[in-house]
Amino acid sequence: MIQLNKVFKFFKTERHTKVVLDHVSTVFDTSHSYGVLGVNGAGKSTMLKIIAGTALPNSGRVIRSVRVSWPLGFAGGVHPQLTGRENVHFVARIYGADPRKAAAFVEDFAELGDYLDAPVKTYSTGMSAKLNFGMSMAIDFDVFLIDEITGVGDSRFQKRCAEVFAQRRKNTSVIYVSHSMSSVARYCDRAGVLVDGQLLMFETVGKAAEFYNRMNR
Repeated sequence: MIQLNKVFKFFKTERHTKVVLDHVSTVFDTSHSYGVLGVNGAGKSTMLKIIAGTALPNSGRVIRSVRVSWPLGFAGGVHPQLTGRENVHFVARIYGADPRKAAAFVEDFAELGDYLDAPVKTYSTGMSAKLNFGMSMAIDFDVFLIDEITGVGDSRFQKRCAEVFAQRRKNTSVIYVSHSMSSVARYCDRAGVLVDGQLLMFETVGKAAEFYNRMNR
């Protein structure tokens, strides 16, 4: 279970205050997979980071009774001065996983070669994405958080990513934020819509899609 209890989040700019979560309370029953729809700028990515714990709300609480991933592809937890292998070991220890086993998986999966033992600051954007995706797949999470799904590497590597993620999905659920209805329908059986700081939850993806489409006419 993941519970949001009166979560309030805003950002201040020079001209105004942008509220992205306005005292949102909801429960994600992690026996289901959820999609969250919203237009660009609605606050979907911010909400996902708050669920993950990589960002904090201004007020309210997030209660987690399951092991939750960082948002897939999120690079904020990787230290650029450390090597790829050192980052894998560090993350594995945080989540109580075997560091050597995790590093062996990433070494085989990410195809970084000698760069796995080079500082991450020397990586290209594509190499960093491969490292982050590999680390995400190397840890046994109960819930994967996904902020869209973007292509990583060439078509062959993307196919490997899809295969490994499909295998992980057999024993996990996801919370997937997107503005793509087809992607949400592919991965989720329940959905919500984030609009004007409120998260409106629906029992089916179809009902959420109907509301989202009506809202954006």
